[in-house]
Amino acid sequence: MTPTPIKDGEYTATVYKMIKERRYGDAIHVLSTELQKQMKSRAALSLLGYCYYHMQDFTNAAECYEQLIQLHPEVEDYKLYYAQSLYGACAFQEAMKATFLLDNPTSHTKMVKLQAAIKYGEEDFPAAMALVEQLPVDDPDTDVDQGCLLYKMGEYEKACLKFVASMQVLGYQPDLAYNIALCHYSLKQYAAALKYIGEIIERGMREHPELGIGMTTEGIEVKSVGNTLVLHKTALIEAFNLKAAIEYQLKKYEAAQEALTDMPPRSEEELDPVTLHNQALMNMDTKPSEGFEKLAFLLQQSPFPPVTFGNLLLLYCKYEYFDLAADVMAENAHLTYKFLSTYLYEFLDAMLTSQTAPEEAFRKLDEIAGRLTEQLRKVTKQVQESRRMRDDEGLKKSLEDYDQLLEEYIPVLMAQAKIYWNRDNYNMVEKIFRKSVEFCSEHDTWKLNVAHVLFMQENKYKEAIGFYEPIVKKHYDNILNVSAIVLANLCVSYIMTSQNEEAEELMRKIEKEEEQVSYNDPDKKVFHLCIVNLVIGTLYCAKGNYDFGISRVIKSLEPYNKKLGTDTWFYIKRCFLSLLENMAKHMIMLRDTVVQDCVQFLEHCELYGRDVPAIIEQPLEEERIHIGKNTVTFEARMIKALFYEVTGWND
Repeated sequence: MTPTPIKDGEYTATVYKMIKERRYGDAIHVLSTELQKQMKSRAALSLLGYCYYHMQDFTNAAECYEQLIQLHPEVEDYKLYYAQSLYGACAFQEAMKATFLLDNPTSHTKMVKLQAAIKYGEEDFPAAMALVEQLPVDDPDTDVDQGCLLYKMGEYEKACLKFVASMQVLGYQPDLAYNIALCHYSLKQYAAALKYIGEIIERGMREHPELGIGMTTEGIEVKSVGNTLVLHKTALIEAFNLKAAIEYQLKKYEAAQEALTDMPPRSEEELDPVTLHNQALMNMDTKPSEGFEKLAFLLQQSPFPPVTFGNLLLLYCKYEYFDLAADVMAENAHLTYKFLSTYLYEFLDAMLTSQTAPEEAFRKLDEIAGRLTEQLRKVTKQVQESRRMRDDEGLKKSLEDYDQLLEEYIPVLMAQAKIYWNRDNYNMVEKIFRKSVEFCSEHDTWKLNVAHVLFMQENKYKEAIGFYEPIVKKHYDNILNVSAIVLANLCVSYIMTSQNEEAEELMRKIEKEEEQVSYNDPDKKVFHLCIVNLVIGTLYCAKGNYDFGISRVIKSLEPYNKKLGTDTWFYIKRCFLSLLENMAKHMIMLRDTVVQDCVQFLEHCELYGRDVPAIIEQPLEEERIHIGKNTVTFEARMIKALFYEVTGWND
């Protein structure tokens, strides 16, 4: 789209009108054209620097002010704006040099504030504090600066008091409200944090409707609002990111994703590092490839959110890309010491070792577990002592310390158990879990994994029920929130211990919940009851009763348009391939009617499985399966062909 030509004599009025209307991009286009005609135009350079600064393009703003300093060294303001632009561009060393150009006594306080901010950006907090102490006591910024430094030193309560005091003096400011919310978040006072976040968002929506808050979530296409100074001053991006982090901590993952889409719309190249990191983390289950790309990209930027390095390594381990995790650690040894705690470094080291030397990895994990066990026992004594002394504050702190230690202990324990789980040594896994019962008996992850390991031993179904039942009863009113495999294993355990009535009652409950979901959202696919039936069918197939097992599998998939999915297909093909293997070995004979039912069932899968992936591919695989082969339709045809071959129907 060609901009409307500006008439002679109207350049100044037009540019100022654009700036007044915050159309900085348009103003930059006009001013850049004018600057090509008059390379040393003070007015054009000054306005251009102003527009770039307000668009948060600090690098170009710094270039404009650098030229202005060379042309007009007597103007003190240009030196200040130059230093501020360099600071905004995170060029801290150059910004510090630029502050020494400020030689006017009236600029001294501004210079000290900027130098303190630079030292803060460089994470040299003692130097920053020394500079802040030089500021006048009655300067309203002093409390804010001290609050920021106290926060970085982990003194969250003291920092919060400083920000609240500043708000009382300066009045409501979104950035101060955000700082207070951040302190509450760090103190795990999520309700208080959400109160301040809600106020920031409410004011932003009321005062700046042009920022399009919530439009993306509603599915309305809106253009990017850009990274303007107005957006920065509203603290909306920071507030939405913090809201997403709180919802994520509370395991409300959909609400966390919604918080990210509610923020004012920007194009991907305009996103700040924190938003990019949060998008990667919170969409990892649905878009893992994108998530890994974003985190790896952030690692090449400066600065990046401090948790990026650890999160990328943990996610590589979660998806079992241990080679990539090892490469990233080796290539970024300097980041290892800066961003990984001793615990996290030792844990990751053990995880990487487990691929080549499982016994050595188990020993390393055992050392970490031993240290954490000692600390847990020590904190348990502190909890008991605080209760005896009726020290509520001490009790609260001791319980927080205990919970934190337990959250570190559980992953170590699970990593130890996985080493033996991978070897199908379930008896040893059970022993590992029994050793930790002292601390973990109330932890949901521990209880769930104990249930799984008891179930896998095939002679401890009754004990498995004892662990599965509380998990299911806890969510009985919203039973579809329970993992389908937990419900399936509980049903199988009931059947194997002759508690068929309990199994049927549980299945009726699941069916009722699924009917309600289908009534509210007819297009939504829900697989819980289908997977329960498939697992029961698999059980009968494993016991050799293929007639009943296969019939159960076939019935479980009706109606096909709602029940056929990647997860359900996984169980179906296992049963059918097991059946074909036994038929090929002449270990079983099937009636022709059952074979016909199987073939007809596979034809239905062909029909409804065109757009259903047969497997979920790993996110970073270099060689992708051909799109036509990774469908249920393709695999159903392959299995049908095997049926024809095994039964001799080809002849």
